[in-house]
Amino acid sequence: MQFKWSDFRILDRVSIGHGGRADELVFEAIVQVPDSPLFNQGVVLRKLNTTRAQRRGRRAIEVFKKLVRRRLLYHSYSMQVHGYITNNLSDDQYSFTLVHGCHGSFSIRHWLQQSDWIPTLEATLALDEESFRRVGDDTTGGPAVSRQLRLIRTLMRDILIGVNYLHSHGLAHTELRLENVHISPVDRHIKVGILGNAADFNGDVPSTSNAYSTMDRRQMMIAFDMRCVGFMMAKMVLQELMDPLIFAKLKSFLAKGNDPSSLREFFVTTLNTNSESGNTGVQILDRNWGAGWHLLSLLIATRPSERISCLDALKHPFLCGPRWRVAPSMDIIRWGLGSTAVKISEEYIYRMPQRQRLAHFIGLMEMLNPYPKPNCWLELLPGRWRLLYSTGKHIGLTLRQPSTRALIGNVHLTITRASESINNTSLSFTSDIRFTAITSKDWPHNKIGAAGKLQTLSQFRLIAGKRLYLKEEKKNIGKFSMGEPDAEEGLAEKLETEKWKKVVPFKEFPSSLPVAKLVSGEIEVTMNMNDHIDSPGSVIGEVRKQIPPEMFDLSKLVCGTYIDSRLLVLRCVNGSALLFTRSSLDHKSM
Repeated sequence: MQFKWSDFRILDRVSIGHGGRADELVFEAIVQVPDSPLFNQGVVLRKLNTTRAQRRGRRAIEVFKKLVRRRLLYHSYSMQVHGYITNNLSDDQYSFTLVHGCHGSFSIRHWLQQSDWIPTLEATLALDEESFRRVGDDTTGGPAVSRQLRLIRTLMRDILIGVNYLHSHGLAHTELRLENVHISPVDRHIKVGILGNAADFNGDVPSTSNAYSTMDRRQMMIAFDMRCVGFMMAKMVLQELMDPLIFAKLKSFLAKGNDPSSLREFFVTTLNTNSESGNTGVQILDRNWGAGWHLLSLLIATRPSERISCLDALKHPFLCGPRWRVAPSMDIIRWGLGSTAVKISEEYIYRMPQRQRLAHFIGLMEMLNPYPKPNCWLELLPGRWRLLYSTGKHIGLTLRQPSTRALIGNVHLTITRASESINNTSLSFTSDIRFTAITSKDWPHNKIGAAGKLQTLSQFRLIAGKRLYLKEEKKNIGKFSMGEPDAEEGLAEKLETEKWKKVVPFKEFPSSLPVAKLVSGEIEVTMNMNDHIDSPGSVIGEVRKQIPPEMFDLSKLVCGTYIDSRLLVLRCVNGSALLFTRSSLDHKSM
């Protein structure tokens, strides 16, 4: 529709929460034309003062014409574009004013900046039991974590439906940000902006291009939108990321080549320190066996081809409540097993039930190893891995009263390739053990002492191998078995159930599994202390008592049984397993 300035009564306030830019002037008005279907309705006048801004406004009108065939979905998930204002001769001929809907609410960014945004947004959207049933939930109220999770599910599903509506019509949004997405209390839908920067999948493609390049352009544009959706989800769940400085750290973390699957390790160790919201966001993403971290890693995956689509994201367990039974993929099953093992190890309660559960989960992960061939290990192994748990030895302090006290910090295993050549299977393993030697007689309250570092360097060759499972032998459970021998019997019983028969790639417990065999070379050990201590030998002895011996003598590592982009399991010469999680490449050990 074409309007004049005289058709409106300009209100005396600038519109709040409509994402205005430096080249725009945004304010509210009321239509005063009696014959207009918008009579007495509030609208937003967006005066565009530059050539680039005017191009966005005209593009929004073009997109409206293209999507008008399915007007119901357009009105539900996009800000309604009513028309534009023509300029008189006396007006600025370089300005262009867009007239679009006024939904009487804020953008999601403005909502998240409110101190009481959860109850206020619940009331604004009139969320009740019926609303939550639409996202698969059957409860209301409850703890703040449950309420925020239900609210995020509602918002994310609406955003994905709106973005998928654009993608199905051959358009990419290209500008998905929290300040461009608005919440309408009228129809309780998310509006994904005025689509002024929406781009055609097939637009501006040379006539000589083939079908492959066109499909590649479509995939890249969809992947860009999904990455933006991932950043929006991260900010909605992890409130700390609303701080521009912390969000810049996240983008730097990804730009340095770190895999998004290790985002939890990065966030917990770096961003969650002294945060105002505590662990609420981490708890939300940890629920359902870490399903939130899995979805987030797929949305912001490094390779565009690995990013999840809108339709697949809508079927993801994190966005489906308990009432909806979603058949998980093998990837999600592996992720859930690994996340459960990580959570148990972080509790630091290593009694027999916890040790048996950890050994059981590690055994299941080994059965479902996605990369049994050594060539895949050569690509995934290089990096920095933090030791989480050992099935053969209790890590850290025990009830002993040693004469020399040492507090173990992070234990890392850094793996590098000698050459990028496919035929070169040589790897360099560096064990980095940080510790603090307590020089005083009693434990100081602040745990201050002489900081030290113990390093072990060894060269390995990676070859194909097999791990044998000897069923006929009845192994005696020793004093230091940590529950490991019982794990194989329980694992065999577990795999015989109907539930796991549908998941595992074999019908019965195998006699052997392919592994990546490690052949070690020479070992070099060094130790550095920041301060002088009287008995360094006693400190080394105490450190060796508190860590698995394989981290000091790397030649005892014999094979790798599980690896993915996030977790690593190495088996030792005595049969025990070491569980590692991938750490940030530039993370400084504490």
